Amino acid sequence: MSQWKSKFIYGMALACLVSACATTPPPVVDPAAKLDAIVAEADAAQKAGQTDKAVKLLKDATGAYPADKAPWIKLAQIRFDAENYGDAISYALEGLQRDPKDKVANSIVAVGGLRLSTKALNDLRTQNDLNGNVRSEAQGLAKILRESLGETVLVPARPKVVARPPVAKKGAVATKPGTTPDQPASGDGANPFGSLQ
Repeated sequence: MSQWKSKFIYGMALACLVSACATTPPPVVDPAAKLDAIVAEADAAQKAGQTDKAVKLLKDATGAYPADKAPWIKLAQIRFDAENYGDAISYALEGLQRDPKDKVANSIVAVGGLRLSTKALNDLRTQNDLNGNVRSEAQGLAKILRESLGETVLVPARPKVVARPPVAKKGAVATKPGTTPDQPASGDGANPFGSLQ
């Protein structure tokens, strides 16, 4: 090989090596930042009334970021807000597989489930089909719900408005007509607040 050819090949190799070193690598994109951008774009789309676009963005994100809960929970919120409780619960359960302690997802499952149950029970009641096993199971679920909430009644009755008696002046003893100051006004000597219950 001639000296000229070897210098040419050597020069080309050196030029390729220098140009390879001079090329800057593409910037590294933080996956969490990119996912946050997708969720923000979905939020903006939803606020603009483009729910279908928001759902598509989030569904694409679930495929691109399968281990992340954020797109699943955002999907659950969108479906919950649209009163599509079945889908909302399904998406929230996907989020809970990724983070079992997520409060938003647990809330969507609980409240969405209650709303579906309430609707189904109302539908059965209007059809007069709430009997047998369905009725006893509904009563059992209501009991569990009351115990979970620490309430004896799920829908409390509205409190009665009781008129307040006039305020007595200092030193005066209020009595009920037909009683004396040393006699209880309630008629229940053991419990002076019996008339208020």
